[in-house]
Amino acid sequence: MRNWIASLSRLLFLVMGMVFTFFVLSGCGEVIQRPTSAASNVSVLPYPFLIPELDRQRTVRLYLPPNYEHETQSYPVIYMHDGQNLFDNATAYAEEWGVDESLNALAKTSGRKFIVVAIDNGGDFRMNELSPWANKRFGEAQGKAYMQLIVDVVKPYIDNNYRTKVDVKNTAMMGSSMGGLITHYAIHNYPDVFGKAAIFSPSYWYSQDVFSDTRLHRSKDSARLYVLYGSNEGDGMIADTDKMQRLIKEQGHPRENMQFVSIAGGQHNEQLWGDSFTDAIEWLFEIH
Repeated sequence: MRNWIASLSRLLFLVMGMVFTFFVLSGCGEVIQRPTSAASNVSVLPYPFLIPELDRQRTVRLYLPPNYEHETQSYPVIYMHDGQNLFDNATAYAEEWGVDESLNALAKTSGRKFIVVAIDNGGDFRMNELSPWANKRFGEAQGKAYMQLIVDVVKPYIDNNYRTKVDVKNTAMMGSSMGGLITHYAIHNYPDVFGKAAIFSPSYWYSQDVFSDTRLHRSKDSARLYVLYGSNEGDGMIADTDKMQRLIKEQGHPRENMQFVSIAGGQHNEQLWGDSFTDAIEWLFEIH
Protein backbone atom coordinates (compact mmCIF):
# COMPACT_ATOMS: atom_id res chain seq x y z
CA MET A 1 0.00 0.00 0.00
CA ARG A 2 2.79 2.41 0.96
CA ASN A 3 4.63 1.69 -2.34
CA TRP A 4 1.42 2.31 -4.30
CA ILE A 5 0.93 5.71 -2.65
CA ALA A 6 4.56 6.64 -3.34
CA SER A 7 4.18 5.67 -7.01
CA LEU A 8 0.97 7.69 -7.30
CA SER A 9 2.68 10.72 -5.75
CA ARG A 10 5.56 10.49 -8.22
CA LEU A 11 3.11 10.19 -11.12
CA LEU A 12 1.12 13.21 -9.92
CA PHE A 13 4.32 15.25 -9.56
CA LEU A 14 5.36 14.27 -13.09
CA VAL A 15 1.98 15.25 -14.55
CA MET A 16 2.04 18.62 -12.76
CA GLY A 17 5.51 19.27 -14.12
CA MET A 18 4.37 18.48 -17.66
CA VAL A 19 1.35 20.78 -17.32
CA PHE A 20 3.54 23.61 -16.00
CA THR A 21 5.98 23.15 -18.88
CA PHE A 22 3.12 23.19 -21.39
CA PHE A 23 1.76 26.46 -20.06
CA VAL A 24 5.18 28.12 -20.06
CA LEU A 25 6.08 26.97 -23.57
CA SER A 26 2.66 27.84 -24.94
CA GLY A 27 2.87 31.36 -23.55
CA CYS A 28 0.04 30.86 -21.05
CA GLY A 29 2.26 30.91 -18.00
CA GLU A 30 3.94 33.85 -16.33
CA VAL A 31 7.51 32.55 -16.67
CA ILE A 32 8.24 33.63 -20.23
CA GLN A 33 11.11 35.44 -21.91
CA ARG A 34 10.02 38.68 -23.51
CA PRO A 35 11.09 38.97 -27.16
CA THR A 36 13.83 41.42 -28.04
CA SER A 37 12.72 44.84 -29.24
CA ALA A 38 16.14 46.38 -29.88
CA ALA A 39 16.78 47.93 -33.28
CA SER A 40 19.39 46.37 -35.54
CA ASN A 41 21.82 49.24 -34.91
CA VAL A 42 22.07 48.39 -31.20
CA SER A 43 24.75 45.96 -30.03
CA VAL A 44 26.48 44.77 -26.88
CA LEU A 45 30.21 45.41 -26.82
CA PRO A 46 32.09 42.11 -27.04
CA TYR A 47 33.53 42.12 -23.53
CA PRO A 48 32.58 43.78 -20.23
CA PHE A 49 34.58 46.63 -18.75
CA LEU A 50 36.27 46.38 -15.37
CA ILE A 51 35.63 48.98 -12.67
CA PRO A 52 39.23 49.04 -11.39
CA GLU A 53 38.58 50.16 -7.81
CA LEU A 54 35.67 47.77 -7.27
CA ASP A 55 36.90 44.72 -9.18
CA ARG A 56 33.52 44.43 -10.90
CA GLN A 57 32.61 44.24 -14.55
CA ARG A 58 29.94 46.15 -16.44
CA THR A 59 28.29 45.34 -19.74
CA VAL A 60 28.18 48.25 -22.19
CA ARG A 61 25.57 48.59 -24.94
CA LEU A 62 26.14 50.68 -28.05
CA TYR A 63 23.76 52.51 -30.36
CA LEU A 64 25.25 53.60 -33.68
CA PRO A 65 23.44 55.94 -36.09
CA PRO A 66 21.64 54.55 -39.13
CA ASN A 67 24.06 53.89 -42.01
CA TYR A 68 27.07 54.37 -39.73
CA GLU A 69 29.07 51.79 -41.72
CA HIS A 70 28.49 53.65 -44.99
CA GLU A 71 29.32 57.15 -43.76
CA THR A 72 32.53 58.88 -42.73
CA GLN A 73 31.50 61.72 -40.42
CA SER A 74 31.91 61.77 -36.65
CA TYR A 75 29.04 62.03 -34.18
CA PRO A 76 28.22 63.50 -30.76
CA VAL A 77 28.09 60.93 -27.96
CA ILE A 78 25.51 60.50 -25.21
CA TYR A 79 26.58 58.45 -22.18
CA MET A 80 23.66 56.85 -20.34
CA HIS A 81 23.09 54.67 -17.28
CA ASP A 82 20.87 51.64 -16.63
CA GLY A 83 21.67 50.34 -20.10
CA GLN A 84 19.38 47.32 -19.68
CA ASN A 85 16.35 49.62 -19.75
CA LEU A 86 17.09 51.79 -22.77
CA PHE A 87 16.74 49.69 -25.93
CA ASP A 88 15.22 46.29 -25.30
CA ASN A 89 12.12 44.95 -23.57
CA ALA A 90 13.89 41.61 -23.18
CA THR A 91 16.36 43.14 -20.71
CA ALA A 92 14.39 46.08 -19.29
CA TYR A 93 13.32 46.16 -15.65
CA ALA A 94 9.77 47.18 -16.57
CA GLU A 95 9.62 48.61 -20.07
CA GLU A 96 12.30 50.08 -22.30
CA TRP A 97 12.80 53.77 -23.02
CA GLY A 98 12.87 53.24 -26.80
CA VAL A 99 16.06 55.29 -27.20
CA ASP A 100 16.98 53.49 -30.43
CA GLU A 101 13.59 54.04 -32.06
CA SER A 102 13.53 57.68 -30.92
CA LEU A 103 16.97 58.46 -32.34
CA ASN A 104 16.29 56.60 -35.58
CA ALA A 105 13.16 58.71 -36.01
CA LEU A 106 15.05 61.91 -35.14
CA ALA A 107 17.69 61.09 -37.74
CA LYS A 108 14.97 60.89 -40.38
CA THR A 109 13.19 64.10 -39.43
CA SER A 110 16.16 66.32 -38.61
CA GLY A 111 19.23 64.66 -40.10
CA ARG A 112 20.92 64.84 -36.69
CA LYS A 113 22.57 61.62 -35.55
CA PHE A 114 24.18 60.45 -32.32
CA ILE A 115 26.10 57.61 -30.73
CA VAL A 116 24.77 56.31 -27.41
CA VAL A 117 26.98 54.46 -24.94
CA ALA A 118 24.83 52.75 -22.31
CA ILE A 119 26.41 51.22 -19.21
CA ASP A 120 24.39 48.48 -17.52
CA ASN A 121 23.63 48.99 -13.85
CA GLY A 122 25.16 46.76 -11.22
CA GLY A 123 21.97 45.18 -9.89
CA ASP A 124 22.36 44.95 -6.12
CA PHE A 125 25.21 47.49 -6.32
CA ARG A 126 23.20 50.02 -8.33
CA MET A 127 22.43 52.47 -5.52
CA ASN A 128 26.04 52.55 -4.35
CA GLU A 129 27.59 52.84 -7.79
CA LEU A 130 25.31 55.66 -8.90
CA SER A 131 26.02 57.90 -5.91
CA PRO A 132 29.28 59.63 -4.97
CA TRP A 133 27.85 60.16 -1.47
CA ALA A 134 27.14 57.56 1.21
CA ASN A 135 23.67 56.84 2.56
CA LYS A 136 22.94 55.46 6.04
CA ARG A 137 20.39 53.00 4.69
CA PHE A 138 22.10 51.90 1.47
CA GLY A 139 25.74 52.07 2.50
CA GLU A 140 28.98 53.31 1.04
CA ALA A 141 29.42 55.59 -1.95
CA GLN A 142 30.97 54.08 -5.08
CA GLY A 143 29.93 56.70 -7.62
CA LYS A 144 33.41 58.14 -8.02
CA ALA A 145 34.76 54.73 -8.97
CA TYR A 146 31.87 54.30 -11.41
CA MET A 147 32.61 57.68 -12.98
CA GLN A 148 36.27 56.73 -13.33
CA LEU A 149 35.10 53.70 -15.31
CA ILE A 150 33.25 55.98 -17.74
CA VAL A 151 35.82 58.77 -18.00
CA ASP A 152 39.07 56.80 -17.85
CA VAL A 153 38.11 53.47 -19.44
CA VAL A 154 34.90 53.49 -21.48
CA LYS A 155 35.17 56.94 -23.11
CA PRO A 156 38.78 56.42 -24.32
CA TYR A 157 37.78 53.05 -25.75
CA ILE A 158 34.78 54.53 -27.58
CA ASP A 159 36.78 57.50 -28.90
CA ASN A 160 39.55 55.21 -30.15
CA ASN A 161 37.28 52.69 -31.86
CA TYR A 162 34.38 54.75 -33.21
CA ARG A 163 33.98 58.02 -35.07
CA THR A 164 33.12 60.35 -32.21
CA LYS A 165 33.26 64.07 -31.67
CA VAL A 166 35.42 64.06 -28.57
CA ASP A 167 35.09 67.69 -27.47
CA VAL A 168 33.09 68.69 -24.42
CA LYS A 169 30.23 70.39 -26.29
CA ASN A 170 29.55 67.14 -28.16
CA THR A 171 29.70 64.88 -25.11
CA ALA A 172 26.50 64.53 -23.09
CA MET A 173 25.27 62.44 -20.20
CA MET A 174 21.71 61.39 -19.41
CA GLY A 175 20.14 59.36 -16.63
CA SER A 176 17.03 58.91 -14.52
CA SER A 177 16.45 58.47 -10.80
CA MET A 178 19.83 57.42 -9.34
CA GLY A 179 21.15 57.81 -12.88
CA GLY A 180 19.93 61.39 -12.73
CA LEU A 181 21.86 61.91 -9.50
CA ILE A 182 25.17 60.68 -10.95
CA THR A 183 24.53 62.71 -14.12
CA HIS A 184 24.12 65.84 -12.00
CA TYR A 185 27.39 65.00 -10.28
CA ALA A 186 29.15 64.44 -13.62
CA ILE A 187 28.22 67.77 -15.21
CA HIS A 188 29.45 69.64 -12.12
CA ASN A 189 32.58 67.62 -11.37
CA TYR A 190 33.77 66.75 -14.88
CA PRO A 191 33.19 70.07 -16.68
CA ASP A 192 35.96 69.42 -19.20
CA VAL A 193 34.44 66.08 -20.23
CA PHE A 194 30.65 66.58 -20.26
CA GLY A 195 29.08 69.72 -21.68
CA LYS A 196 25.44 68.67 -21.65
CA ALA A 197 23.28 66.81 -19.12
CA ALA A 198 19.72 65.49 -19.11
CA ILE A 199 18.78 64.85 -15.49
CA PHE A 200 15.49 62.97 -15.23
CA SER A 201 13.68 62.49 -11.90
CA PRO A 202 16.94 62.91 -9.96
CA SER A 203 17.29 61.15 -6.60
CA TYR A 204 18.41 64.26 -4.74
CA TRP A 205 16.80 62.69 -1.65
CA TYR A 206 19.60 60.12 -1.50
CA SER A 207 22.06 62.62 -0.01
CA GLN A 208 21.83 66.28 0.89
CA ASP A 209 25.51 66.45 -0.03
CA VAL A 210 24.38 67.00 -3.61
CA PHE A 211 23.47 70.57 -2.68
CA SER A 212 26.75 71.40 -0.93
CA ASP A 213 28.69 69.76 -3.77
CA THR A 214 26.80 71.86 -6.32
CA ARG A 215 27.71 75.00 -4.38
CA LEU A 216 31.35 73.92 -4.34
CA HIS A 217 31.56 72.79 -7.98
CA ARG A 218 29.64 75.29 -10.04
CA SER A 219 28.98 74.12 -13.59
CA LYS A 220 30.46 76.03 -16.50
CA ASP A 221 28.28 78.75 -18.00
CA SER A 222 28.41 76.89 -21.32
CA ALA A 223 27.01 73.67 -19.79
CA ARG A 224 23.45 72.92 -20.84
CA LEU A 225 21.30 71.47 -18.05
CA TYR A 226 17.93 69.84 -18.72
CA VAL A 227 16.18 68.74 -15.52
CA LEU A 228 12.83 66.95 -15.71
CA TYR A 229 10.38 65.40 -13.25
CA GLY A 230 6.74 64.35 -13.16
CA SER A 231 4.12 66.13 -11.09
CA ASN A 232 3.01 62.79 -9.61
CA GLU A 233 6.45 61.75 -8.36
CA GLY A 234 5.76 63.01 -4.86
CA ASP A 235 6.26 66.14 -2.80
CA GLY A 236 9.87 65.25 -2.00
CA MET A 237 10.86 65.09 -5.66
CA ILE A 238 9.19 68.42 -6.40
CA ALA A 239 10.67 70.15 -3.34
CA ASP A 240 14.21 68.90 -3.96
CA THR A 241 14.15 69.78 -7.65
CA ASP A 242 12.79 73.25 -6.92
CA LYS A 243 15.53 73.71 -4.32
CA MET A 244 18.18 72.73 -6.87
CA GLN A 245 16.68 75.06 -9.45
CA ARG A 246 16.88 77.99 -7.03
CA LEU A 247 20.49 77.12 -6.18
CA ILE A 248 21.62 76.96 -9.80
CA LYS A 249 19.84 80.22 -10.59
CA GLU A 250 21.47 81.89 -7.57
CA GLN A 251 24.84 80.78 -8.90
CA GLY A 252 24.14 82.81 -12.00
CA HIS A 253 23.96 79.98 -14.51
CA PRO A 254 22.74 81.47 -17.81
CA ARG A 255 18.98 81.05 -18.12
CA GLU A 256 19.29 80.08 -21.78
CA ASN A 257 21.44 77.10 -20.75
CA MET A 258 19.12 75.66 -18.13
CA GLN A 259 15.71 74.09 -18.47
CA PHE A 260 13.59 72.73 -15.60
CA VAL A 261 10.54 70.84 -16.85
CA SER A 262 7.58 69.46 -14.90
CA ILE A 263 5.42 66.94 -16.76
CA ALA A 264 1.78 67.03 -15.64
CA GLY A 265 0.73 63.61 -14.38
CA GLY A 266 4.21 62.18 -14.92
CA GLN A 267 5.24 59.31 -12.67
CA HIS A 268 8.61 57.85 -11.70
CA ASN A 269 8.89 55.33 -14.51
CA GLU A 270 10.34 54.49 -17.90
CA GLN A 271 7.27 55.76 -19.73
CA LEU A 272 7.90 59.30 -18.49
CA TRP A 273 11.60 59.14 -19.32
CA GLY A 274 11.20 57.49 -22.70
CA ASP A 275 8.44 59.89 -23.75
CA SER A 276 10.63 62.86 -22.71
CA PHE A 277 13.84 61.62 -24.34
CA THR A 278 13.54 63.30 -27.75
CA ASP A 279 12.51 66.67 -26.30
CA ALA A 280 15.57 66.62 -24.06
CA ILE A 281 17.93 65.77 -26.93
CA GLU A 282 16.44 68.47 -29.15
CA TRP A 283 16.90 71.08 -26.42
CA LEU A 284 20.39 69.99 -25.40
CA PHE A 285 21.69 69.98 -28.97
CA GLU A 286 19.54 72.89 -30.18
CA ILE A 287 17.71 70.95 -32.87
CA HIS A 288 14.96 73.13 -34.29
